[in-house]
Amino acid sequence: MTAFRPRYITFDCYGTLTRFRMSDMAREMFADRVPADRMDAFVQDFSAYRLDEILGAWKPYRDVLINAIQRTGKKWGFAVSEAEGEKFYLAVPTWGPHPDVPAGLSKVADKIPLVILSNASNDQINLNVAQLGAPFHAVYTAQMAQAYKPRMQAFEYMLDQLNCPPEQILHVSSSNRYDLMTAHDMRFGMRAFVNRRHEPYVPHYGAHEIPDIGGLAGLVGL
Repeated sequence: MTAFRPRYITFDCYGTLTRFRMSDMAREMFADRVPADRMDAFVQDFSAYRLDEILGAWKPYRDVLINAIQRTGKKWGFAVSEAEGEKFYLAVPTWGPHPDVPAGLSKVADKIPLVILSNASNDQINLNVAQLGAPFHAVYTAQMAQAYKPRMQAFEYMLDQLNCPPEQILHVSSSNRYDLMTAHDMRFGMRAFVNRRHEPYVPHYGAHEIPDIGGLAGLVGL
């Protein structure tokens, strides 16, 4: 079988390339308010509210995080201050990549242009990208698109900027819910699921499962 050679490889950033520490922070911050044996459920609720917050009209990512953690706290019977919520937002740009990312990207970066489409604010993303260890052709944010993934509007913005049809792109993510379901529906030429173990692999959506970014080179014949 001939390997698919895309015009671009597009990536989700947080969780896929950057180690997303939102749950780690929540565990630390609310250890005095959530019993240890219920903490998994608490961080799952926080994750669910973050997704719910981005499904409507665009709003600043700071508001997304503050609203999500305050709604989670309300469900669990305690108040969360705006300052506590803002700590999550301020921490995001400090997070670095998963250990496999720089070496994995280096295998493809000089052969195929790399692009990021991230549910980030413009004032956050560049600090994260600078730590990834590879050059990127372009970086697009939800703020630029005025829409968050998984909404098609976010992907459409990227495609318009690249002037490239989805059939010529490999999209890479560790999330079915945020990325790969939409990439499937929009008929991206290839999808890759990086199994970071925060979501299960779902074969129905036709993504190629890889254990880390090092697996990309094989998908595109490098």
